[in-house]
Amino acid sequence: MRLSSILILTGSFLAAAAGSLVVAGFAVDLVESASETDVRRSLDQSELGWAEVRADGLQVRLSGIAPTEALRFRAKSVASSVVEASRVIDHMQVQASTGLAAPEFSIEILRNEGEISLIGLIPGTTDRTALVERVARLRGVDNVSDLLQTADYAVPAGWEATVSYAINALRTLPHSKISLSAERVSITAMSDSPEAKRTLEADLRRRADPDMRLMLSISAPRPIIAPFTLRFVRDDEGARFDACSADTERARRMILEAGRTAGMQDQGRCVIGLGVPSSDWGRATSMAIVAIGELGGGSLTVSDADISLIAAEGTTQALFDRVIGELENDLPDVYALHAVLPEVPDQKATGTPEFTATLSPEGLVQLRGRVSDEVMRNATESLAKARFGSDSVYAAARLDEGLPEGWPVRVMTGLDALSHLANGSVTVTPDTVDIRGNTGNQDASNEIARMLGSRLGEGADFQINVTYQEKLDPLAALPTPQECLAQLVAVQADSKINFEPGSANVTGDSRGLLDQIAEVLKTCPDLPLEIAGFTDSQGREEMNLTLSESRAQAVLNELRTRRVLTASFTAEGFGEADPIADNATEEGREANRRIEFRLAQDAEQADATNETGANAAPADGMIVGSGIGGANLLEDGTDVDVSGDADVSGDADQEEMDGSGDEIGDESGDDVTGTDAGEDLPED
Repeated sequence: MRLSSILILTGSFLAAAAGSLVVAGFAVDLVESASETDVRRSLDQSELGWAEVRADGLQVRLSGIAPTEALRFRAKSVASSVVEASRVIDHMQVQASTGLAAPEFSIEILRNEGEISLIGLIPGTTDRTALVERVARLRGVDNVSDLLQTADYAVPAGWEATVSYAINALRTLPHSKISLSAERVSITAMSDSPEAKRTLEADLRRRADPDMRLMLSISAPRPIIAPFTLRFVRDDEGARFDACSADTERARRMILEAGRTAGMQDQGRCVIGLGVPSSDWGRATSMAIVAIGELGGGSLTVSDADISLIAAEGTTQALFDRVIGELENDLPDVYALHAVLPEVPDQKATGTPEFTATLSPEGLVQLRGRVSDEVMRNATESLAKARFGSDSVYAAARLDEGLPEGWPVRVMTGLDALSHLANGSVTVTPDTVDIRGNTGNQDASNEIARMLGSRLGEGADFQINVTYQEKLDPLAALPTPQECLAQLVAVQADSKINFEPGSANVTGDSRGLLDQIAEVLKTCPDLPLEIAGFTDSQGREEMNLTLSESRAQAVLNELRTRRVLTASFTAEGFGEADPIADNATEEGREANRRIEFRLAQDAEQADATNETGANAAPADGMIVGSGIGGANLLEDGTDVDVSGDADVSGDADQEEMDGSGDEIGDESGDDVTGTDAGEDLPED
């Protein structure tokens, strides 16, 4: 009985214990399941679905690959907000970071005569030794300092071309700094003269690859003026400077103010240069110019420290003596004054010898008048042919043995002076040399005056009436950006660029228009032009963007095949962005399918406007290709709509759904875009 009671009691305890274990197991499973479910739900709601959750008893284990360390920490924080932080076990890993972006490879080349320094970072695959040796082999190079570093990254496109161009440029740049990177070269250098500067810039641009961005900063020193010359004349045609030189900006202002005091009406032009005979040049020449004004007319020639003043005919002796006496007393000691009061002749001399040479706008020269002998006639013809070309000279001068002394020098000097003009004439008499005509060189008067003053001698009388015409200036005659754009508008007024439907292939009927556009752009150097492609809103946005980029690039490629320098051009696609008409109508869609030529600054302004969400009109000076046809100025007189697309319904692949829900790609592309241009600049 007793044993039975003990067994019954023991069995009860065991049964209770087993029940408790079962209940505890169910409780643990319930807690695990609830914790795992709650943590997973919270992670999903926090967009952290990459994290894996597994409950292990009362612990919650997190695993998975976190994109960043910050997201890993965030996942752990979210889990700790659901269960106690001590129960969260972190087994997450962070995704390995991608390789560092390739650095920008660049070289800065410093040259001072025979010394060259190479500084920068180059690709590890570049043959550094060969590069240094190539620079060292340049003529005149004595020493090359290699301060280059290398990095093992891929060689960027255009790197080898820019390096070769920069090294070749060093041959003509003894004092320079060249900074280069892939597809970009910046050159800072000095030249010997303004003429050398223009020649150097033209040569550097000619040798540059069309795809290379070339930036030039070539400075020319002040010209050396020898002799330092000034010539001021006041006659029946008014008061003017035939030549004006100054050593400082202050002296230039002083001289021009004296000219206005003496009767000059225009602003005048005075070249600042080197070679002044004394620091009193501005004060001395100003006093002499004022003296011409007080005399009421005459001519003043200053060559270095020699001042020749010839009063006008009819000037009274008393006035002449007073003005010249005051001038002589006031002039600095270094200057020598030679003043002449011409005598009024009783009658005009008859049979005055004369030599005349005329230069036509076509470049033909005629020589007439008198020369002293056969030797002088041959010398005169030879000089003329050397200056103007053998086939351009017609000689009809006759011999006269009674010509005055110095006649050959006067004739030869007159021909040299005529060679500075685009067209004009020179007349030589015993008393004066008179040269007049037109030129495209703003310094022609200065150069002619210096030549006549130095060759004809002290006190020589000569007249210069030379007019600068901008259309004759080879640099100033280049069209402005606005003129370039006006020409582009003109060639597109009755034409339009066509593309094959749904592609970037230019159709054959547009080749002629592209030829005309290329000819215009060849006369517009360094135009910072953006070729922008746009579509309507039909079809997928991504495909519209791709099509617009391809068409803009196609236009750029067409210009390159026509040998247009496109280093300052860019091609961008904007897809259906920035519509200029309503895409709900066919006419609007045709207008939105377009190519625009814009200046870089206008493009930046337009992009900035788009980023703000404003649908503004194109910037002033921008030409917009549209589908409306014709070239019409907008109300402000600056923006122009030119003909664009034909009658197609959309740009990229238009997606439609049939009755069964299947997607059907109906590819139809616009086949015409307009062309357009932008406004003025800001050098490429």
